[in-house]
Amino acid sequence: MNNHKRKIEVAVISDVHLGFIGCKAKQLNRYLESIDPEVLVINGDLIDIWQFRSYYFPKSHTRVIQNIFRMLGEGVRVYYLTGNHDELLRRYSGLTLGGLQLEDKLVLELDGKKHWFFHGDVFDVTMRGSKWLAKLGTLGYELLSITNQMVNFMLELFGRDKISLSKMVKESVKKGVKKMGNYELTAAEIAIENKYDYVLNGHIHIPVIKEIETPEGKVTYLNSGDWVENMTALEYAKGEWKLVWYKDLTFPENWLHVEEGDLP
Repeated sequence: MNNHKRKIEVAVISDVHLGFIGCKAKQLNRYLESIDPEVLVINGDLIDIWQFRSYYFPKSHTRVIQNIFRMLGEGVRVYYLTGNHDELLRRYSGLTLGGLQLEDKLVLELDGKKHWFFHGDVFDVTMRGSKWLAKLGTLGYELLSITNQMVNFMLELFGRDKISLSKMVKESVKKGVKKMGNYELTAAEIAIENKYDYVLNGHIHIPVIKEIETPEGKVTYLNSGDWVENMTALEYAKGEWKLVWYKDLTFPENWLHVEEGDLP
């Protein structure tokens, strides 16, 4: 075991979108190789089946899967919760292979507190009866990501800072969806009704930890964000949840097994 790895009890990632051109798999690999969790929760959309192309699955995307299986080999308990982009796996929910468990939702008790995990697409109004529209939007988002790469290439040539067109569009759309569908509030209300202390989602790509209170009670709402724009994860250790941003992490030089040119 590498002495530089951070020991944590639970790590949560979501919305990785392997097979999608905008996936930040290289950065995710570096993150996964820097932690030593007891439990890894993949909270939906690990593989983007909607945008899967047989000709596009880079080595770095394959390495994410290899890192997950490496963790399994090291005794890490891995829960893979299905999302809307990998919903085809929902027909296999309940499947257990060694330390890997495939589910649609999960309840874990940590330090006497009940934690409810699920992807969250069930609360997204854009997913109700209009999946074709959501898929069309995903295709447009892929084209926007390609355009963004070209724009940033030109900006770098002129010494300007990079921008994220996809992030600006995604955030504005998702915030609208969240407002229209009362996304977080709906999740919180159901969690309170079921006497859960924490509810953990993905899906909307908005990383956050906050307390939500209603007349019936209160609950801590957490969203693990994504590995397309934000590059965020949730970590639980010593009775506390933290939102971790890749951009804020530091890595000792030359301690990871990294292929040349594989990381920025």
